Amino acid sequence: MIAVSNGMREDILASYPELDPKKVEVVYNGIDSQKWQPTENQEVIDRYNIDTTRRSAMFVGRITRQKGLSYFLEAAKALPDDVQLILAAGAPDTPEIKAEVEALVAELQARRDGVTWIPEHLPVPELAALLTQTDLFVCPSIYEPLGIVNLEAMACGAAVIGTATGGIPEVVVEGETGWLVQVDQVKDGTGTPKDPAAFISDWAKTMNQALDSGLAKQYGQAGRERAVTEFSWESIATRTIEVYRSALES
Repeated sequence: MIAVSNGMREDILASYPELDPKKVEVVYNGIDSQKWQPTENQEVIDRYNIDTTRRSAMFVGRITRQKGLSYFLEAAKALPDDVQLILAAGAPDTPEIKAEVEALVAELQARRDGVTWIPEHLPVPELAALLTQTDLFVCPSIYEPLGIVNLEAMACGAAVIGTATGGIPEVVVEGETGWLVQVDQVKDGTGTPKDPAAFISDWAKTMNQALDSGLAKQYGQAGRERAVTEFSWESIATRTIEVYRSALES
């Protein structure tokens, strides 16, 4: 069996204890680092009224509980007024979570300017252009098998803040390509934080520290290098062949 991260491997073994651990291998998901790369496109920046002279934080993902968007929107209330928020978020799972996110976004827009919500699915070149200009990419997920969205952001040169859950810590290297927010989670498969208020507070604190650190550009460059070196299709294909050869030899 092939798992996409060590975190997923642990979940598989916990769910299926009869499996032989020696037969559960890890092969990370990969990305096309030529499609996802630093991209300049002023037309896209202007279309969404992004002010490149201001700091910004960006979220990309489906509107689901797993993606943790509501936690991020609550935490964003504590960000300085000059920080723009760019939300490329769509495809809500349920009417309830759609209404919840709409209310949180409306509350933020009433309190500050520079809150941009893009509900439609963007082409890769346009999304890459938005990721390239952002100071921080945020991944507040409460569970991710790996978190390809972080790889895409890193490949575009964005520093990343992610929740330390699932496979995210295997992608985002604390103190090198970004920051990790710790979380104590309910062990029921949902990943729900035991103390949501503390989780939101920790996210707010980490984002402010990251924005004030002056390290975003350095971490973004390191993230691009890591995405290309460790998660390119060439690397992933090589590792996949190794697993298949091992299986055949056994």
